[in-house]
Amino acid sequence: MRTITSKIVIPADRQLHISVPEDVPPGPAEIVLVIVSEATAGKGRTAGELLQSPLFGIWKDRTDVGDSVEYARALRARAEQRAHE
Repeated sequence: MRTITSKIVIPADRQLHISVPEDVPPGPAEIVLVIVSEATAGKGRTAGELLQSPLFGIWKDRTDVGDSVEYARALRARAEQRAHE
């Protein structure tokens, strides 16, 4: 799994065209679009708000994840390691 973050401005026609880096192989992929408005950017969220998030349970049907807590911990560790490189 790879995460690519890109900050964009959504145009009036609401049409997005996505380009990915050359090292991303062609083929099936899952893309998750997270919309964060400027009004809520940087603000903490309550547990209730997180439960209502479309991201809650996003891994529930994945067969490659196993223990989601351990999987998330490993993702965070890799991200932190990249941040210090």
